[in-house]
Amino acid sequence: MNAVVDPRPTLDALAAEYSQRAEAIRRELTDPHSASFPEQAVQRQNDDVLRALLAEAEDGLRQVAHARERLAAGRYGTCAACGAAIAPARLQAVPTAELCLDCAGHVGD
Repeated sequence: MNAVVDPRPTLDALAAEYSQRAEAIRRELTDPHSASFPEQAVQRQNDDVLRALLAEAEDGLRQVAHARERLAAGRYGTCAACGAAIAPARLQAVPTAELCLDCAGHVGD
């Protein structure tokens, strides 16, 4: 692991935030729809948005889990593509980053 600030508190906070968000969305998705058909149409569109937001929260939880795995394995802060150190500023901005800035800029090339 590179000389970075202990990421555990930040990862814990992110996991808690994503978990709370996902749980709130799941509760909202179980709310019954209105008996009014026009209102149901709007609610079903809202459900589509909520499902997309739920997928984002669940993806965030997976990213945090992977970051924790890298931390436990001593690979946190090391680029998964090139093996270089990920800049501490990048890890502070994106605690779940798996790639250094250079490699992240080449994704999809």
